[in-house]
Amino acid sequence: MMKDDLDRILLTEEEIQNRVREMGREISRDYAGKNPLFVGVLKGCFVFMADLMRSVEVPASVDFMVVSSYGKGVKTSGAVAIIKDLSQDIEGRDVVIVEDILDTGVTLSYLTRYLQNRRPASLTIATLLDKPERRRADVDARYVGFTVPDYFVVGYGLDYAEKYRNLPYIGILKPSVYS
Repeated sequence: MMKDDLDRILLTEEEIQNRVREMGREISRDYAGKNPLFVGVLKGCFVFMADLMRSVEVPASVDFMVVSSYGKGVKTSGAVAIIKDLSQDIEGRDVVIVEDILDTGVTLSYLTRYLQNRRPASLTIATLLDKPERRRADVDARYVGFTVPDYFVVGYGLDYAEKYRNLPYIGILKPSVYS
């Protein structure tokens, strides 16, 4: 069982759903009268982004990117690669980058500079989790679900070796699993 690999549950399914709904209301208020483009950073964002989009009450579009700085490891390599780019033009659009976790900030720092070059009307970040203790790049998210301590977390889209994404909550992975 996947739950046996967890030290403990950090955020319950109910806590996550309540906060995602609140974030949807905040975004709806801030983008009233606009049609923002939500850019999901795959793969980790997909569960969060689906729930967030269902909580947003303004017209919105979606697109996805695949960006990597981790490879198959548990620590960022620092080298960012765009594996799948956007399929639409963002010039003049209000763009909300949707990310599962803001950790070192290396990937999101690169990504925001990359997208700013395309001249969007605005560019903000919505992240489910923020781990400020690990920050190596100057990146702040406008919308943050939860600020979490420096644990290796999985579930609700977050993975280790492509496992645990389907857990409905977020748990702390036992170090023995990834060491």
